[in-house]
Amino acid sequence: MAKIPLTVVGAELLRAELHRLKTVERHNAIAAIAEARSHGDLSENAEYDAAKEKQSFIEGRIAEVESKLSNAQIIDPKLLDAEGRCVFGATVDLEDSTSGDAVTYQIVGDDEADIKKGKISIGSPIARALISKYADDEVEVQTPGGLRKYLILDVRYE
Repeated sequence: MAKIPLTVVGAELLRAELHRLKTVERHNAIAAIAEARSHGDLSENAEYDAAKEKQSFIEGRIAEVESKLSNAQIIDPKLLDAEGRCVFGATVDLEDSTSGDAVTYQIVGDDEADIKKGKISIGSPIARALISKYADDEVEVQTPGGLRKYLILDVRYE
């Protein structure tokens, strides 16, 4: 299986989720199944079916998170020596050439991406356009809303 790039923060979030799933969610699901069993006939017990379905979901998510962590390539942006290039983990300040609006994005893995927090996936069109570029470069990005041009103001490794 291919390595999955993750920032240090992203790996910690996955570890925390895995811990919560194993220590809290798994036990809650087992307790819900036991409670539903105590209600009698399992063949017509919707609570039992729902509890079993939730347990199945939790076990599937545990396996998925464990797989991602075991195949993770953890990259600490602070330790990068990319000589000012946009790379995975970099935080990039951009200016929209049309509107003049400034935005800041950090290039992260798929599991960490959250546009509201300024984190974009390495596979996104903007991140793909930024990779290997430097401050003061202009990039064109084909977005669903059309072609956009950005000026790279700064590249940081935080």
